[in-house]
Amino acid sequence: MSGVNEEEDLDDSFWSSLSKRLPWLTINLLTAFLASFVVGLFESTISQVASLAAAMTIITGMGGNSASQTLALVIQGIALDKIDIHSDRKYILKELAIGIVNGLIIGLMAGGVLYISYHNIYLSLIVVLAMIFNLFNGAFFGYYIPLVLKKMKLDPALASSIFITTATDVLGFFVFLSLANLVLPLLQ
Repeated sequence: MSGVNEEEDLDDSFWSSLSKRLPWLTINLLTAFLASFVVGLFESTISQVASLAAAMTIITGMGGNSASQTLALVIQGIALDKIDIHSDRKYILKELAIGIVNGLIIGLMAGGVLYISYHNIYLSLIVVLAMIFNLFNGAFFGYYIPLVLKKMKLDPALASSIFITTATDVLGFFVFLSLANLVLPLLQ
């Protein structure tokens, strides 16, 4: 991971930019296999209820987008020297509360659309619960990952998204598919 703590510039050479980005993309590939492994644990559940495959990407996608919103604010706060890992707890509490409320609202919208499509209230309820969890999860990791990377003297703007994607994908898939597995007979 040589060079990750150096800031990349648009004027950097091709090889310099490649050497700064490729290690992180390699880590991202490994974490993508982790998400794939989690989904594989629930292969039997997904094969019994095909609508789960359509819904689970909504959960993880929204979690990643929510995390990116928090991440942008935290990176801005780091750049302006307004935030560090020991900053006032009111910031994280606000982000977590926003994650929960956004999760509820977005979950209700997604659950409503999926109810219209699949006519299964249990699928809709699972979507709402998983969405709340994953947007909370996204806010948590979107807040802390860049701060931890900064503390480790790594560039949070370059590396945060890989770890955030992992957190929202792996945990989002796991929670959504675990809930589905719990009420599997009601989904069929």
